[in-house]
Amino acid sequence: MSSLDLEKSAKMEVLDGEISAVAVAKVETPEGTQNWFRKIFLGVELRGIERVMPEDRQPKGVINNLLMWWSVNCVLTTVPIGTLGPAVFGMGLRDTILSIVGFTILGCFTTAFCATLGPKLGLRQMVISRFSFGWWGAVVLSLLNIITQIGFSVIAVILGGQTLVYVCGPKLPLTVAIIIVSIVTLLICFFGYDLVHKWERYAWILIACIMCVLYGTGHEYYSWTPSTSSGADLAGSILSFGGVVFGSVIGWAPIAADYNVMLPEDTSAWKVFGLTFLGLFIPLVFVESLGALYGSALINNPAWNEIYLDGEAGLGSVLGVSLSSLGGFGKFLVFLLALSVVSNNVPNTYSAALSIQTLGKPFQKVPRFLWTILVAVVYTVAGVAGKASLSAILNNFLSILSYWTTPFVVVLALEHFVFRRRFGYNVDDYSDRSKLPLGLAGGLAGIIGVVGAVLGMNQTWYVGPIGKLTGSYGGDLGFEMALIFTSMTYLVLRFMELKYVGR
Repeated sequence: MSSLDLEKSAKMEVLDGEISAVAVAKVETPEGTQNWFRKIFLGVELRGIERVMPEDRQPKGVINNLLMWWSVNCVLTTVPIGTLGPAVFGMGLRDTILSIVGFTILGCFTTAFCATLGPKLGLRQMVISRFSFGWWGAVVLSLLNIITQIGFSVIAVILGGQTLVYVCGPKLPLTVAIIIVSIVTLLICFFGYDLVHKWERYAWILIACIMCVLYGTGHEYYSWTPSTSSGADLAGSILSFGGVVFGSVIGWAPIAADYNVMLPEDTSAWKVFGLTFLGLFIPLVFVESLGALYGSALINNPAWNEIYLDGEAGLGSVLGVSLSSLGGFGKFLVFLLALSVVSNNVPNTYSAALSIQTLGKPFQKVPRFLWTILVAVVYTVAGVAGKASLSAILNNFLSILSYWTTPFVVVLALEHFVFRRRFGYNVDDYSDRSKLPLGLAGGLAGIIGVVGAVLGMNQTWYVGPIGKLTGSYGGDLGFEMALIFTSMTYLVLRFMELKYVGR
C-alpha cells in the first residue's frame, strides 16, 4: 500500500444507503500515522477533500437533501433572524414576514444550485470552485468560508449557551454553557459525514414540535402594529433586513455540495435542487416568522425586552420565560431547544475543516477531524469573547456575508451554465493546478462584485453612495449590486481568459 493511499476498508458498510465512515480512501498521511489513526479512532472518517469516485457511492440517500437542511435550519439559531425585523429595523409583522418569504426564496435558489454540483462532480464545494476561480482563487475563497462558518458557529454557541443558562440558572456561567454546546457539536463532527447525516435526518422532528408550542405560549403579546416608517424609509428598512435574511440562506452555498458527494453521478439535478430548496425554505420561513412574532412581542412586554437586551440572557431566555407557563416540562423543552443549535453548528464545523484542507496540500495531509478540533476551539474562544454582543454580531455578520457569497455563486453559475455546458468538467484535474483555470476572470469579477457591494452597503460603520439613496437612513443594496457587477464582468472576462490563456 502506498504511503499516500489508505486502503479501502473491507468493512465497508451501507447504512441507509450511505457508505460508512469506516470506508476511507486516499488520505494523504504517512502510513504509520494511518495505522495509529485506525487503531485509536476506529469509525472516524479520515476522508477529506479527495474526490469520491463513482464506484464508492450509493443510490439511496437523496432525501437527506430535504431532511438535513430542515434540521440545520429548524433550530434556535434561526429565531433571532426574524426578531431583527421588528426589534432592530422597526418593521411591522406583515412587512417582516413578507420580507422573510421573498428574500428567503432568493437565497434558496443559490444554495440549492450549489447542492446540485456535489453528485455531479463528487467534490466538496470549495474544491469545485477551483474550476472557476483557479487554485489560488479557491484558497482565498476557502479562507473567507472558514471565517464565515466560524461566524455562524459563534452565533450558535452563544445563543445555545444563553438558553442553557436560563435552564440551569446562575450556577452555570455563560462561558461554561458555551463550552458545553461546542463539545457536543465536536463529538458529532469528529466522526464525519455518516454521523452528520444520521443526526440531521431526525433532529428536526422534536424541535419542530417545540417551535409549534412556542407559537402558542407567546401569542398574547404578539403585536400587529404597522411599521414605524413608510415610503422610502420603509423600503430602506426592508432592503436592510432583507439583506440579513438573504445572507443567512446564501451563507450555506459555500458548503452545500459537501453533503451530496456520496450520491451517484446520475442523480437527478432537479431532484437535488427541489429537495434542497424545500429543506431550506420551509423551516427558515417557519422559524424566522416565529422570531418576528417574538420581536413584535418585545414591544408589548417591557419585561421581555429587558431580558432580550441583557447580554447574559438574550433571546434564549425570552423563549424560556415564554415556556415557563408549562412548568418543569417547559424548562425541559428549553433544554432541548438549547441543544438544537448543535444541528446548525455541525455543518459549520465539518465544512470549515474541509475548507482548511483546501488551502493546499500541506493542510490536506492533516486529517480532517484534527482540523475540526481546531475550528471548535477557535469559535468557542470567539463565542466567549463576544457573548454579550449577540444581536450586533448577528446583524453585522449576516448583512455583509452576502457581499462575497453572491459573487461566488454568480461565477459558479455562469461557469456551469455558460462555459462548462460547452466543454464540461475534467474532474481529475481538481488537484492539478497546471490544468485548472488561472482564475483571472473569476478573481477579477469577484473583486468587482465586492466593489459593487461596498457601493450599495448600508451598515452602522459605513454607508455606500448607492446604499444611502433609499430613504432618510438608506437601505442595504449590497448583494444586489454584487450580483449586477459580477454578472456584467465575468462573462466578458472569462471569454477573454479562454481565448488568450486557453483554460
